[in-house]
Amino acid sequence: MWTLGPIAFSAPWLLLGLIVLPILWLLLRAVPPAPIRRRFPGVALLLGLSDDEAQTDRTPWWLLLLRILAVAAVILGFAGPVLNPQADRAGSGPLLIVADGTWADARDWTARVDRIEALLTEAGAAGRAVALTTLTDLPPDGPLFQSADAAIARLPNLSPHPWEPSEADLATFAGTLSAGFETYWLSDGLDRAGRAPLLQALEDRGPVTVFQSPRQTIALRPASYADGAVTLQAVRSPVGDAREVSVAAVGLDPAGVERQLATATFTFEAGEPVADLALSLPPELRNRVTRFELTGLRSAGAVTLTDDSLRRREVAMIAGGGADETLDLLSPLHYLREALAPTADLLEGPLADILPANPDVIILADVAALSPTETEDLSDWVDDGGLLLRFAGPRLAASDVSRAEEDPLMPVRLRAGGRSIGGAMSWGDPKALAPFAETSPFFGLAVPADVTVSTQVMAQPDPTLADRVIAQLADGTPLVTRKALGEGQIVLYHVTANAEWSSLPLSGLFVQMLERLAVSTRPARPDAAELEGTTWLPEVLLTAEGRLEEVDTLPGVPGTRLAEATPGADLPPGLYAGEDRRIAVNVMGADSTLSPAAWPARIPVEGLTVARELALKGWLLGAALALLLADVLAALWLSGKLRGPRGNVVAALLAGLLMVQPDAPRAQDAELDAFAIAATRDVVLAHVLTGDRSVDDRAAAGLYGLSSTLYQRTSIEPAMPIGVDIERDELAFFPFLYWPVTADQPMPSRAAYDKLNRYLRSGGMILFDTRDADRAGFGSGTPEGRKLQAIALGLDVPALEPIPSDHVLTRTFYLLQDFPGRYAGRELWVEAAPPDAEAAEGMPFRDLNDGVTPVVIGGNDWASAWATDETGVPLYPVGRGSAGERQREFAMRFGVNLIMHVLTGNYKSDQVHVPDLLDRLGQ
Repeated sequence: MWTLGPIAFSAPWLLLGLIVLPILWLLLRAVPPAPIRRRFPGVALLLGLSDDEAQTDRTPWWLLLLRILAVAAVILGFAGPVLNPQADRAGSGPLLIVADGTWADARDWTARVDRIEALLTEAGAAGRAVALTTLTDLPPDGPLFQSADAAIARLPNLSPHPWEPSEADLATFAGTLSAGFETYWLSDGLDRAGRAPLLQALEDRGPVTVFQSPRQTIALRPASYADGAVTLQAVRSPVGDAREVSVAAVGLDPAGVERQLATATFTFEAGEPVADLALSLPPELRNRVTRFELTGLRSAGAVTLTDDSLRRREVAMIAGGGADETLDLLSPLHYLREALAPTADLLEGPLADILPANPDVIILADVAALSPTETEDLSDWVDDGGLLLRFAGPRLAASDVSRAEEDPLMPVRLRAGGRSIGGAMSWGDPKALAPFAETSPFFGLAVPADVTVSTQVMAQPDPTLADRVIAQLADGTPLVTRKALGEGQIVLYHVTANAEWSSLPLSGLFVQMLERLAVSTRPARPDAAELEGTTWLPEVLLTAEGRLEEVDTLPGVPGTRLAEATPGADLPPGLYAGEDRRIAVNVMGADSTLSPAAWPARIPVEGLTVARELALKGWLLGAALALLLADVLAALWLSGKLRGPRGNVVAALLAGLLMVQPDAPRAQDAELDAFAIAATRDVVLAHVLTGDRSVDDRAAAGLYGLSSTLYQRTSIEPAMPIGVDIERDELAFFPFLYWPVTADQPMPSRAAYDKLNRYLRSGGMILFDTRDADRAGFGSGTPEGRKLQAIALGLDVPALEPIPSDHVLTRTFYLLQDFPGRYAGRELWVEAAPPDAEAAEGMPFRDLNDGVTPVVIGGNDWASAWATDETGVPLYPVGRGSAGERQREFAMRFGVNLIMHVLTGNYKSDQVHVPDLLDRLGQ
């Protein structure tokens, strides 16, 4: 095969025929021959006559060119031209195909799989044995060589991982290599430790060819907080021209929906590998951020998770009057400010101004009496999960707060006055602290010998006192007490917050105790000593593509491994939870860099792109035929034979050919009109086409069975159900969409999302069915649930709640409390009721609005339970025996209630229906 640029010829010797084209040009110029001129007087008798046939005395140059091009096309066509020919690789024997398989591969993993498939197909044609592996998932016993077909069958299971191969694993793998083989290495383009020794080991076994993309890799370093702003750094490899990259802060809004909370832009200067960004966010917004991600980049390196080190808590501080605020060291709040300012956002002011800000912690330093309104508001705040931290002092000791009976905002009852144990008027010495008990949140903290207490408020003996003491003095008297109130807690230090009654505020133990109480946020990642002996459970893990996956079945990770902070198979990137804090493990560290892979000159490096081989023979012969047809028409025209009736016939044929294309849009418009008429003539139930033929057929059969049931039992007479393509079809024609969620269905485009959101806002309903029996809870652990989460991110979905027992769906036609499908289960999510929806006195149902819940979410596979054939025979089994048929009947009833709800709204919430409903319920 002879190659000329991107085109090769399988029979290049036929190209020699192009040499005769100039000769052919001369021959065609000579036919017809030039006329010989003779003077003949009798020609005058022919003047004025017309000849129906004319013949030119010389062939026009453009007609000659047309014929030459036709002949050239024939010659080129039979020469066997091929566009983008794939060169046959000279190789034999075993072949090892290895891909890095890291997070840097995820962005173009599809292209890598295509390249691997092409290499495997080529190896299969040559009869070579092949071993396929990734460096992030190396076989323990070395490469296993098998047939190329077997390796191709494994391709769908080949996937990248969100970590890099360790140097030790690469060395171990290199030690398992034996015999001889050729290697194809698909590199992610990044240099790392252990690559050079592995390359040498592979070269010792045979030739190595590298496939690598020249694209730029960009990653995010972990976020940090400094000087009132979140600091972010992006790194890239290789460096290049100036470039801007957008970054988004993602977190939960007040409704609990994940959204982009803020966006900013990194600017890489030309030739610079690092770009810095300082992002100023309000504390409330900053504390909601769960991750930062580079928009448009699909890899774990483009995502950095945040943990407790970034979420600074809001702490409000209020001091009792009477202290000399002009002297900092005497201020009740001075040492608290010094301890908390580096790690928390501090608020100061009256309690009435602080409570609306909803801080995480409120500190009352020597505040005795509160007004009834303040007590009630503060109790409600604690009950909702707040932490109230109180410190004693002269005012509290002199008051009668929590004396006769326990104050609701105090953890214990107090004795009158205070206890002085180290002053000039006392006989005893200041008391030291006792070691912290195992049940105390302070357990494990070292107690300095120089921390002593000279004065304290004493707690009244009480049966519950022992359970509420979390720190005490050496003589057994309480130093810190605590009690729970609702979702929150109240803590009392029995000493002052300044150094007037004890030396505790002067010590580092004071800061550590505040950290253990979750008053402040730990500013730094714990070191190995702190993590030793602990176990951390993964909450969410990061995939190589940068997606978050919730996990609840993986074992815990030892604290010593977590301290290494190097992701691997035993420590995937993600968020890990301990007893009192969470730690993020990210792909990139604070000092991580990206370096381009540099290969020796002896190693051939090719790109990843696989150009599709295209045979051009048919195209060229077709072009030659078209040129010859044009030549015939041109010759007839020059000879005058296209004049008269024959010319009209040819013109009509040409006009007909030209009119074919304009008819296509009209046909398409007619098709759209027919779709609109079919969808609006009657009530039509529709299902979303997923691209999976079996799922779509099952959904169509399910809606057919439900439509038949509606026709038999209600006044609704639905037409045949329709499958809709959300990218192409109009959705407004349908009151109800059934959406079976599959793990591999494509994500909607931006235009489709706009269409779906308009549909939901205009009163339509979508039933999302994950068909997974809701095994892992709403939208969590199953592939279908994760796909639903991804789809729902772009939808304007209101706040949802599990369906309450008085929801109108339980009574729109049938009285129901369970909503089974092919799987039994009551778990169903609908739009949350308004917070002020209340039942009228004596009525069992709340007075809801007249709208329809725009989405219903579940996983009971209702289409399978509804599905019937044209004779009404169920198509899929449900349960066993009579119990299964009863379950199918209740599934049908749920479908009837659902469609009635779509078409009638919440009219059954009207109180006028209550007497009939009560009669049906037997009340």
